[in-house]
Amino acid sequence: MQTVTRRRFLEGSATGVAATSLGVSSLGAQDWARQAVDKSPRRHEWVSVKHDSRSVESFVAYPQEPGKAPAMVVICEIFGMTDWVESVTDEFAAAGYVAIAPDVLSGMGQKGGGTKDFPADGVGAAIGKLPPDQITADLNAVADYVKKLPASNGKVCVVGFSWGGGQSFRFATNRKDLAAAFVCYGTGPAPEAIANIQAPVYGFYAGADERVNASLPATQAQMKAAGKFFETAIYEGATHGFMRAGAQPDATEPNKKARAAAWVTLKAFRDKAK
Repeated sequence: MQTVTRRRFLEGSATGVAATSLGVSSLGAQDWARQAVDKSPRRHEWVSVKHDSRSVESFVAYPQEPGKAPAMVVICEIFGMTDWVESVTDEFAAAGYVAIAPDVLSGMGQKGGGTKDFPADGVGAAIGKLPPDQITADLNAVADYVKKLPASNGKVCVVGFSWGGGQSFRFATNRKDLAAAFVCYGTGPAPEAIANIQAPVYGFYAGADERVNASLPATQAQMKAAGKFFETAIYEGATHGFMRAGAQPDATEPNKKARAAAWVTLKAFRDKAK
C-alpha cells in the first residue's frame, strides 16, 4: 500500500474541503433523493465490511437484470453518506452495476456511529481528518467484498465526487486490478504515484469550476508523460457538484446537461466491463 504524506493528502483533498464553502445549505433537504431510493424497484441492503479492527457500513444496490455484472465502488462527497449518495448508488445499479457505497466515517461518530451521528456542519471537518491509509484500506475492503458477491463478474470500477473524485483518482494509484476509475470534479493524485495507475481514468469537470480546473493541465501532462489513459470532459456552464446539483428539483439547465452527458460515458463502460 502506498503511503501518502499528510500534506499531499490534504492538498489532494482540497476539492472536497473547499466544497464545504458551499455549505450544508447548498445540499438542503434531500427528500427528493430519499424518495428516489425508497421508490426504487432495485434490491438494496446495508452490510458491515470488516477489515483489521474496523467495520465499514456500506450501502449496496443490485441491478435488476439477471446475470453477473461489473461492480462500482461509490465514494461520497465531503458531505459523507447522504441520501443523495444512496440515490446515485441506486442509479449505478439501474445502469447495470453492482454498486457499493462505504460510509467512510463508519465508527468515527458518537458511540461508534457514522455520518448521520455527526452534526451536519461537522461532517466535512471529520472527513478531512481521516488518515489516508485508512481510506485506502476501507476502499480495498469494500472492493474485495463487492468483487466476490455472486452478482458480480469480478471486475471492479470506482467513482467519486468532489472529495471522493480525488479519492477515486488516488485509489487508482493504490489498486492495480481496477477496471476503471471515474473522477467527477476531483483533483489528481501525487505526481510520483501516477506511475502506479493501471486502470483507464475518466474525468468529468465543470466549466465554471476554476479552482479544480486550474490543476487539470498539470494532471493531464503528468498522465500523458507516464503513458496513462486519461480521458476528460469539461461541461460548459456547469458548476462544481453537478452530478448532485443536476439531479435536484431546482437544477440549472447546464448542470442537468452535464450530468446527462457524464452518464452516457458511465453507462457505456458497463458493456466494456462485462
